Amino acid sequence: MGPESRTAAEVLLRVSHVGVEFDGKVIFQDLNFELREKETLSILGPNGAGKTVLLRALLGLVPCRGHVSWRAGVRIGYVPQRIPLNKELPVTVADFFSMKRAAPKDVAGLLSQVGIMDSDFLERQLGVLSSGQFQRVLIAWALINNPNVVLFDEPTAGIDIGGEETIHTLLRRTQADRNIALILVTHDLSIGYEQATNVLCLNNRTSCYGPPSQILKAEVLQEIYGSDVKFYRHAHE
Repeated sequence: MGPESRTAAEVLLRVSHVGVEFDGKVIFQDLNFELREKETLSILGPNGAGKTVLLRALLGLVPCRGHVSWRAGVRIGYVPQRIPLNKELPVTVADFFSMKRAAPKDVAGLLSQVGIMDSDFLERQLGVLSSGQFQRVLIAWALINNPNVVLFDEPTAGIDIGGEETIHTLLRRTQADRNIALILVTHDLSIGYEQATNVLCLNNRTSCYGPPSQILKAEVLQEIYGSDVKFYRHAHE
């Protein structure tokens, strides 16, 4: 069951009967959901369910059936799941941000917002950053141009448990400070329960969408994941 009807002024994104198919294989089909200002939508599902493909469809990077309708003038940030880096790549953090023509002062402010205070950080090579540092850089990169909504594809992939807590805390604080909406692909059911306004669960056969309290139930999760799935609700401080 979806949320109650919302005014057009609040809605950032409407997705109607959207499906993606590659070489005759259905990735997902007939998805219907929406996102409004300051909300968090968590996208859940097993490996291969099409979660990353859905993000790319929302960004117009892969063809799809149905309609993806962003509010006119909406500004979108995007943090992909992984960007493989060569340790020897001669690119500094400053070089990376220069690709968006961001002023060094603005970059320093964004890095400060994501918890990076080192005065020499802009001169560091991207290839020598830890996974947590690089993820913070990507979040700062996504915040350039003050987006209304940011899409995160498994923002804690490859990060240890302590780092996961830090990244999720950072996302919540950034959302509150900037009043942005988030679309968050995650495997962590507790994150979907604790932080999401709505969740979208999908696999190649079916999908469901609505508030976590209605969707994240044993019978729904079994249908989506194909086996008994249990999760522990825990707040990320």
